[in-house]
Amino acid sequence: MTTKPFLVLLVAAATVLSACEKADDTYPVTGEQCGPNDPVKKLDAEDCYIPPVGL
Repeated sequence: MTTKPFLVLLVAAATVLSACEKADDTYPVTGEQCGPNDPVKKLDAEDCYIPPVGL
């Protein structure tokens, strides 16, 4: 079967993508450092909720 090559590819992709993760607190677009009083740090996942159409 072709399951083994797919799993190897999946693990390799996860490894490569996790290596790109930044450990420091910077904005992804500008690369500027986030400050301790930055209002973005107070955001929660619920602040970004987009209700479905028609509700």
